Amino acid sequence: MAPFQQGNSTATLFILVGFPGMGAAQFWLAFPLAFLFLVAILGNGTIIYIIKVERSLHEPMYLFLCMLAAIDMLIYLSTMPKMMAIFWFKSTSIVFDACLVQMFCIHSLSGTESTILLAMAFDRYIAICYPLSHASILTTPRIAKIGLVAVIRGAALMAPLPIFIKRLPFCHSNVLSHSYCLHQDVMKLACADIKVNIIYGLIGITAATFVVGSDSIFIAISYVLILRAVVGLSSKEARLKSFGTCGSHICVILIFYTPGLFSFYTQRWGHNIPTHDHILLANLYLLVPPCSTPSSMA
Repeated sequence: MAPFQQGNSTATLFILVGFPGMGAAQFWLAFPLAFLFLVAILGNGTIIYIIKVERSLHEPMYLFLCMLAAIDMLIYLSTMPKMMAIFWFKSTSIVFDACLVQMFCIHSLSGTESTILLAMAFDRYIAICYPLSHASILTTPRIAKIGLVAVIRGAALMAPLPIFIKRLPFCHSNVLSHSYCLHQDVMKLACADIKVNIIYGLIGITAATFVVGSDSIFIAISYVLILRAVVGLSSKEARLKSFGTCGSHICVILIFYTPGLFSFYTQRWGHNIPTHDHILLANLYLLVPPCSTPSSMA
């Protein structure tokens, strides 16, 4: 059965290419990817389990860390099994609806993770600058509400993406240039007027810039205030402990935001950048943060 038919408005499946030009080397590339997958799942799963069973860890910092670990696991589970199937078994096809679900999961989970990172920065700010008020400000119900807001925020911003893609006809090429489904990549294959998608794409860039930019600004402000407070501590041991806690969080923030923003903008405007560089950046954006969280934050 042909994946696409001329004049048919319903797509059956897409083809994911993995890393173009690598040929048989992709088979061996799947082994380090599988190792990263195990590290991310076991590491983040261990964090979630320990925080759940150890009641002494039911504090804001660890509860936010638990949320971050859960998001990282979901990002890996929505992308890595298919990527390894591409490299090991040449299973490059993905059903249209599954592609839309994967697209939504990737974009919405990334937005949710940004909000959780902001919440973690706020938690460190309160804990260091206002330690006596920390327990009363960040109560368990309030932390749960912050987590719910993070999920709603990420989902609401990205929910229109699969809806707009669903309404488009696809009757030409069905080959995507990445190892997973991205909105910009799928949108380019449509054989109809995509003005609505382009407009929403521009709105999405603006919204994402505002969301990520505002998160980054507030995180930066939090850490400026934190560093000012830490420098003023009389105890050297307390200063080192505070720097250690905040330093690991800053590393995770940089690992999350740097490749993500670069990949996001080069997808839209980096037409002179080689395709394999686009793909490498997009994969680093998804694969590196989930593996770095356990080692940097645990």
